[in-house]
Amino acid sequence: MARKTAGATGPGATIYSVADRAGVSIATVSRVLQGGTVVAERTREKVLAAVEELGYVPLGAARSLAVRHHEAHGLVLPELSGPYYSELLMGFEARAAELGQSVVLVLTNGRRDLVGDVRRLATRVDAIAVLGSAAIPGEVVRTLAEKKPVVVIAGQPGDGVEAVAAENVDSARELVGHVLGHGRRRVLFVGDPASGPDINNRHAGYRQAHHDHGLAPAEPVRISLREDDGFAFARRLLAGEYHADALVCANDELALSIMTALQDAGRDVPGDTAVVGWDDVMTARYVRPGLTTVRQPVQELGALAADRLHDLVGGDRPPTDTRVLPTRLVLRASCGCTP
Repeated sequence: MARKTAGATGPGATIYSVADRAGVSIATVSRVLQGGTVVAERTREKVLAAVEELGYVPLGAARSLAVRHHEAHGLVLPELSGPYYSELLMGFEARAAELGQSVVLVLTNGRRDLVGDVRRLATRVDAIAVLGSAAIPGEVVRTLAEKKPVVVIAGQPGDGVEAVAAENVDSARELVGHVLGHGRRRVLFVGDPASGPDINNRHAGYRQAHHDHGLAPAEPVRISLREDDGFAFARRLLAGEYHADALVCANDELALSIMTALQDAGRDVPGDTAVVGWDDVMTARYVRPGLTTVRQPVQELGALAADRLHDLVGGDRPPTDTRVLPTRLVLRASCGCTP
């Protein structure tokens, strides 16, 4: 069998080039990548360093056959705070358990070497699901996809990379059109469209609804999607930095925190300012006024990603288009509707 040179990197790197770079046998490399405990720590570090330097990712199918184990799937998320990520993880893990898969979770926020961490994850699993807004460079995802099945959640498909998502543009257009139908004319989009394809698509629907009504959309308020960011924005709004009679928030976490801060300051919601969100988390139906929002099937999205990884490991070919789950508008009172 012809051996690759020690200098080969990325898709050209093999277990032989990793062994050459680390100065060990291919059996030692194999033991390290399979999580063996009989390898000295210094040797393990040399092998993992070589894997990182060469960008080596072992073939998932061959690895599974060699060690005869059940599938292990990686899931890469930014964090677990907030209801969206926990719902997604619940759906992914529940379906993985039904299929006999184990799940290895990697959280990206605060990691110094995200690229290296994701590559090391790839040596331990047979397939990987990545959130589209997890700040992983596209070229890293494409490199992984050359060796491992990869599914991007709430992202864009690419060469050999499948994507699954919930519908965003049409529902956002309907949501904002409904708000404008209440006579609101200073409607702000709160959330950064650059934070991920799903948020960008919601903003696209916001813009389309304004064009439908012959109005010019305002520039988005580019903030992160966390509760604290919502409270901070509400303080700026109350201080007069922004002027709006309606707020279209990129998720419910922002909407609920902003609505609470406005009410605590004596503002009438929706009388003074209408507030709407996205996700339809459980709290949305219990606050007063109830939060108008868009319901998306987050657990089902996680389950679909686990399903598709299982199919891809089994030899299925990734489709060229995104698999999209439907969403729907949920009307409550925060937009101005009668409770």
